[in-house]
Amino acid sequence: MNRVLIIGASGGIGSALVDRFAAQGADVDRLSRSVDGFDVTDAASVAQHLAGRGPYDRVVVATGALEIAGASPEKTIKGLDAKAMADQFALNAIGPALVLSHAHSLLPRDRPSVLAVLSARVGSIGDNLYGGWISYRSAKAAVNQITHTAAIELARTHKQAAVIALHPGTVATPFTAKYLDRHPAVPATEAADNLIAVMSALTPGQTGKFFDYSGAEVVW
Repeated sequence: MNRVLIIGASGGIGSALVDRFAAQGADVDRLSRSVDGFDVTDAASVAQHLAGRGPYDRVVVATGALEIAGASPEKTIKGLDAKAMADQFALNAIGPALVLSHAHSLLPRDRPSVLAVLSARVGSIGDNLYGGWISYRSAKAAVNQITHTAAIELARTHKQAAVIALHPGTVATPFTAKYLDRHPAVPATEAADNLIAVMSALTPGQTGKFFDYSGAEVVW
């Protein structure tokens, strides 16, 4: 593993991944909206920033948000707001899809590689026992389907690649600060180490699947 691209590199998990990969001696490229003007929701911005890049041994799409424009997750479907739901899909589903549309040039064809899209366990339909958070849940379920579909297509040309959805667990970042009293959380550095370990153990036969930070497969 020599070359790495982290998209969303200024966020809590993204910046920790940059640091941990660099500590392992990797050549790390990083993209973020705050530093590079990379807007994952804009097709032209994605195309401009990804043009001529690659191939990479690891690509991690670490973009996303639980709250957008001050809209908190809905407690029930009665609180659904169309604009808030559209914003969730734009950032958490369409954004990664736009990145994946360039995966054919970001990944090598002649050696093993991993492309991981950070998802969330709440995007699992089979694991949903409590309801609530419908916009965020639905956007993450959508990105799981997008990642799975892209993996099927890329396997035809990139036979050594593993393209996966990856649940990082609850991580202590500004992203989760308001919700840490509900779930145990780990520091971003520990989460990054966990995710890197999962990616390092993957094989091409596991492409298109959904894993958590321990390497356990998550039900769709």
